[in-house]
Amino acid sequence: QVQLVESGGGLVQAGGSLRISCAASGGTFSRYVVGWFRQAPGKEREFVSAISWSGANTYYADAVKGRFAISRDNAKNTVTLQMNSLKPEDTAVYYCAVDRKLGMIRTDSDAYDYWGQGTQVTVSS
Repeated sequence: QVQLVESGGGLVQAGGSLRISCAASGGTFSRYVVGWFRQAPGKEREFVSAISWSGANTYYADAVKGRFAISRDNAKNTVTLQMNSLKPEDTAVYYCAVDRKLGMIRTDSDAYDYWGQGTQVTVSS
């Protein structure tokens, strides 16, 4: 079983930047696809970004493309999401998740096997 812990959330002004991280333990982390999802109150959980096991392939939701950047350090068992040009609509709880199955990066939350507890990101105007 994989355990995931997110960190780095907080309060920032619109236009600012924030970096959140996901630390993993258990399993073969270096071979897992890792995704970021977010959920705001009253809204459904939505896909944000994901990265392949090697880090060679990344995928971003249209809402964050050009503003967010995902990366991973398999030696440290961490995945980082750099968030720039933040907007109030980015406010949400951000979750990291792992997909242990072989294949392409998937954006469906049902495809992911394990989830962290989430970290709150609040963007004020």
